[in-house]
Amino acid sequence: MSNISSLYPKEPVWFCNRLKSRLNIPENAASWIYESGSITQRLRDYYGPRVRVQVLNNSWQRAYISESRLLKTHPEKYTLTREVLLYAGDIPLVLARTIIPDPTIRSAHRNLSHLGNRPLGEVIFSYPRLERLALEITQLQTRQWRDSILEKAQIDQSIWGRRTIYAIHHHPLLVSEFFLAEILNH
Repeated sequence: MSNISSLYPKEPVWFCNRLKSRLNIPENAASWIYESGSITQRLRDYYGPRVRVQVLNNSWQRAYISESRLLKTHPEKYTLTREVLLYAGDIPLVLARTIIPDPTIRSAHRNLSHLGNRPLGEVIFSYPRLERLALEITQLQTRQWRDSILEKAQIDQSIWGRRTIYAIHHHPLLVSEFFLAEILNH
């Protein structure tokens, strides 16, 4: 497998956070995009124990070029790619794509490579010196998603997302999160 995403056939166009005034982000989406804490914790605070993770892809593959550039990895290097859908019961809430280079996995003592159905946020926000290095924003139209994801995530409108570079022990990982219609009112 090369750099194929189970979420979208082509990488989204991402915008620098400095352009937020020009992106016309609705307030309810901005609340999630600019959440400084754990998205998982915020979901758990509202939905409680009903929050669960369905792993859609968890494999070593090449990242997209812009992902490699942000992580400062060679485009030919394989990284751990994890794509998930977070639910509350059977209601889809968030799609997420995480790219984790091998040095980051090693620095986190392999905690990031064996998550199973645990949310990534539970793990990375437990690190006392987690750093947030950069934030970018996108808006995907329905035609930009894979058909299987449109159905599974019940997407019928454009979706706002963010991608954040975090660092654990100065080693980066990239987390892209897409906020589905259900959570925009919470």
